[in-house]
Amino acid sequence: MALLAKYGLRLLFSLLIFLIGKWVVGRICLILQRVIIRAKVDKLIASFIINAAKTILLIIVIIAALANLGIETTSFIAMFGAIGLGIGMTFKDSFSNVGAGILILFFRPFKIGDSVEIGGSSGVVSELNLFNMCIATSDGKSIIIPNKQVINSKIINFSITPTRRIDLSFSVDYKDDLKLAKELILNLAIKNELILKDPIPSVSVSALGEHSVDLVAKFWVLNENYTSAQYSMLESVKIAFDESGISIPYPKIITHHIYEKRDDNEQ
Repeated sequence: MALLAKYGLRLLFSLLIFLIGKWVVGRICLILQRVIIRAKVDKLIASFIINAAKTILLIIVIIAALANLGIETTSFIAMFGAIGLGIGMTFKDSFSNVGAGILILFFRPFKIGDSVEIGGSSGVVSELNLFNMCIATSDGKSIIIPNKQVINSKIINFSITPTRRIDLSFSVDYKDDLKLAKELILNLAIKNELILKDPIPSVSVSALGEHSVDLVAKFWVLNENYTSAQYSMLESVKIAFDESGISIPYPKIITHHIYEKRDDNEQ
């Protein structure tokens, strides 16, 4: 009974150490976050530091709680190191994400808030931690990409420069007025408030297709106006083509019917 009371109290105190320690870690991380914000540290570095500090402090709290149960701290650390080595060999790909995260932090190919495309996923960088990064998409999804995959993928950062070029393709029928079609597209681009006037928008013939003459319109916009300008131009060009009698060709299937004349003498 005395033994149960002794170890029961230890277990209770260890639980209290863990819960209080976890609360303290949360408060420390909150203070650290405020200090980093006041110091105007880059958000990417801040995200990494806070996540790393939280992980390390929680490990210390767990060690303290287990030490209170009577486990020798030195032997526990040695045991933890041995277990960690075994886990590291088993999950070496996961822990390589930590090294990849440090490389991302060092080379800084992007920062929090940048619009990027990584491994075919597009969105805004929202977080970087020890093992992965998060991208927030325009439709409200959160894409989590392991740091190792980020390092090994092609990274396209649309936010490094303030402007971005839009290339739109249009097709017109051979029988339609090509010069009029080019003028309509160019005038719409010049009148569009979202499209920059320097560099000057351009419209050129890109190909003579099998069923149509293909045009490409190129114009520059601010990064934040990319999608809006693209959608507005597509809609306005379609309306202008309809009003001017310019048709947009589409694939047509032509079927040929062969009629065989039947001899009336055949039965």
